[in-house]
Amino acid sequence: MIVDLGTGNSRVILASSEGELLGSRTFTNRYYRDDLYEDAQYFKPEEWQEKILNGCRELCREFPDIVIDGVTSAGARQSFVLFDREGKAFLGLPNIDNRGRAYMDEIPDSQALYRISGKWVTEDVGAAKLYGFRKKYPKEYERIGSFTSISEWIAAIFTGRILIEPSQACESQLYDLRKKGWSDWAAKCYRIDKGILPGFCRAGETVGRILPVYREAFHMKEEAIFVAGGADTQAAVLQTGLKEGEIAVVSGTTTPAVARVPQPLYEAGQAVWVDADLKGDSFLVEMNPGVTGLNYQRAKTLLLPDWSYDSLEAAYEEKTSFACTTSFTSLLFYRQKSLRNGGFFMRSPLEPTADRVDMLWAVLGDIACATWEQMRRLCDLTDNRDAYFLGCGGGFRSRTLCKMLASLSGRELRIYSGFEQATAQGLIALCNRAFGNETIKRKNAAAIFVPETENLIHEYYPVWLENRNRANQLER
Repeated sequence: MIVDLGTGNSRVILASSEGELLGSRTFTNRYYRDDLYEDAQYFKPEEWQEKILNGCRELCREFPDIVIDGVTSAGARQSFVLFDREGKAFLGLPNIDNRGRAYMDEIPDSQALYRISGKWVTEDVGAAKLYGFRKKYPKEYERIGSFTSISEWIAAIFTGRILIEPSQACESQLYDLRKKGWSDWAAKCYRIDKGILPGFCRAGETVGRILPVYREAFHMKEEAIFVAGGADTQAAVLQTGLKEGEIAVVSGTTTPAVARVPQPLYEAGQAVWVDADLKGDSFLVEMNPGVTGLNYQRAKTLLLPDWSYDSLEAAYEEKTSFACTTSFTSLLFYRQKSLRNGGFFMRSPLEPTADRVDMLWAVLGDIACATWEQMRRLCDLTDNRDAYFLGCGGGFRSRTLCKMLASLSGRELRIYSGFEQATAQGLIALCNRAFGNETIKRKNAAAIFVPETENLIHEYYPVWLENRNRANQLER
């Protein structure tokens, strides 16, 4: 049983050790605004837990003959759950919660914190959320007995143990990448009591036996275990078989470009994030254009809700010119800058032939251009000169996006079987390791997209760049 907690939606999946996804249940994540802050959102753990357990029950009813060996989970990064001193989860602080933003100038020595944690001093990290929480809710803050990421919160539900995986711990800015443990100094900078920092579990290892109440309810073996997962991006990258020095792009709600490195990389300009990989033994260097795939989903729902994605792809194939550019990606990562202004940019007067397909094609173009902008700098930083890069994630279902990114980069894009459900496939591989089965290895490419010199994206890119920069008052 796999629990995959995203930003907009979450899923419960029943899967086999061979990588077959037998069934799933999806629910929309519900958030609440906290009006004591300019931009704060939270979720209620009990609400999410009820939906997750209901999904498990429904899958067990659908597949009554399946006996479950184990449970695992992955979750969106920078999302945390707070527990009281009795071990009850009482508040969820998701990645979209920015309650610490107003207080970041109070945090000392940002350069040293970056060197330790691989992350900027920003409201995104878990420590900033805790810092902001204390500012407005000092009495509630005193309730905290521990915290963990949303993926290990699932482990706590099923085993009663509150632990955290290194790939998620590094998203708190309290984790020392080089020492591979909590940093007392970072905790002091954020005025966080070390006593609430959880112990560690490593991806692919057993967190504990499943509690009897769930073994009985969900057709589980007596010896069923919870296998530690971790951050969703790192689990997805596992599906690609990414090797040291290679570049991979994970196309989802956001589109991180990552390179695997053996040791943490320090970049004085703070142009990259450094992430602990699953288990924390190796590291990923990351650049990210921010919100991408979510923009495309929302634009399609708004503009052409009745069209299938296949119909859109067929329409894109007929395009020989573009009528507008779009800018909705949210980060200029290498400058640590949020992009606040965006929209559709069209020639004046309005082109009579422009239609909604043009607008959706432009959204894909925005994703491709913004991703290439980050990827190009990551290749330079890591001295990657490969003739290819790897891809995974549901966004690469779009052949148009695949061709755009391959053409901009001048490199082959290689995607492997299971890329659409990369996070789930990575978690299956971790479970196979835990049970001593053959792990899922890199298979033959499901598709290879070669660069196209005549691809329309080459004409689109310079116009897109000019419009994006003007809208956000950026200098070239």
